Amino acid sequence: MNDWAPIAKEYDPLKAGSIDGTDEEPHDRAIWRAMLARYVPNKGVMGDPHLTLFVARLNLQTTEEKLKEVFSRYGDIRKIRLVRDLVTGFSKGYAFIEYKDERALMKAHRDANRLVIDQHEIFVDFELERTLKGWIPRRLGGGFGGKKESGQLRFGGRDRPFRKPINLPNMKNDFCGEASAEKRTWSREGARDWRTREREHERSRDKRWSERDRSWAWGESERERDSKEERSRGRERKDRER
Repeated sequence: MNDWAPIAKEYDPLKAGSIDGTDEEPHDRAIWRAMLARYVPNKGVMGDPHLTLFVARLNLQTTEEKLKEVFSRYGDIRKIRLVRDLVTGFSKGYAFIEYKDERALMKAHRDANRLVIDQHEIFVDFELERTLKGWIPRRLGGGFGGKKESGQLRFGGRDRPFRKPINLPNMKNDFCGEASAEKRTWSREGARDWRTREREHERSRDKRWSERDRSWAWGESERERDSKEERSRGRERKDRER
């Protein structure tokens, strides 16, 4: 609990797949794929990773000129790289923006997140590929993304931070009988009360069954008496007719 933090300091696919970072087994195949992956950051990427922002969820029609117009409000930009498909040349919906100083980077990170550009609410975070140890991208089963609440979610990032885990050891100690003497006496008294209630319930149940049996027997005798009376009345009628 002392080392717990809402944002991951080192990327672990198993922890990223857990809402509080305490899971011991992966809950989907993508996590297995990320755990088995041997990913090496792209060495062809140039620039300072500590001055670079990751901008995602862009409109596919958004251009570099539009991004420069928006993000130049926060400071001087050194380079913008809009990631495009190698075959079609179309935008993939995310980009990397490198600033000249850290002050502009922090300002854009604080103010540009959830900004609307070309009718799309964008997501802004620091670059993690070269700065976060053990980073595995989304295409290999890692990342911090995931839009579906019932699908492959990843936690530990800015968009979905870890939830604080429940302190289970203390609860376990109470259940194992390591609580105070007052709790133990209370539990004993509760057990006694439960036993007495159980006995009373059994006695009342037996009493109800015996009364029900008596009512059934009484009902049968009444039926026999009624049938005998009807027979005797029928015989008297026949005698009178004769």
